[in-house]
Amino acid sequence: MASAQLLPPSVAGIAAAQQCVLREYFHAKDENRPHLLEHVFAEPARLAVVNRSQSIAFPETVSGRDAIADVFVRRFNQSYENIYSFYLSRPDGTSEVFTCGWLVVMTDKADARVRLGSGRYAWRFDAAAPHLAVALTITIETMVLLPATAWPGTLAWMRRLDYPWTNAAAALHVVPVQPELQALRTNLQALAVVTT
Repeated sequence: MASAQLLPPSVAGIAAAQQCVLREYFHAKDENRPHLLEHVFAEPARLAVVNRSQSIAFPETVSGRDAIADVFVRRFNQSYENIYSFYLSRPDGTSEVFTCGWLVVMTDKADARVRLGSGRYAWRFDAAAPHLAVALTITIETMVLLPATAWPGTLAWMRRLDYPWTNAAAALHVVPVQPELQALRTNLQALAVVTT
């Protein structure tokens, strides 16, 4: 990706706006602040989920910013806490469509089990400023469940990643090589190939 300093001012400004949208999405979702979605989604935005995991459930489609806030912020935070989400690349402002990998670490409120997931985001931004998202497709490739006792170790390696912008290679460097995390590592390896 070209650095923002080398891009034309208009492209650099679009990149900054798109990155702001993505950052606000994590602020809203991870920190239970549904009001922040006003800075993320256009009012008629549509969110779709392609779920390849049996370990977590979401509706296939949700339409409208208020409904997205209800499902992906309010209800999400009723079930999960200690949520840390990572983007595995950044938009560069050269397109209204941006696809990237993601990694999430969180715990279940009910039983404190650790959840580690990864997949892809496909964002579509409005061409006009402030370049809010008009559509988002979340693909959940894997969701690994570990016992509550795994949280201290998980927190220790996860805190070695830059938050919220990192990359698949960095994630692979810190995610332990152990059988229960192999599905997560396999998906991160695939995402590393896509983004290099």
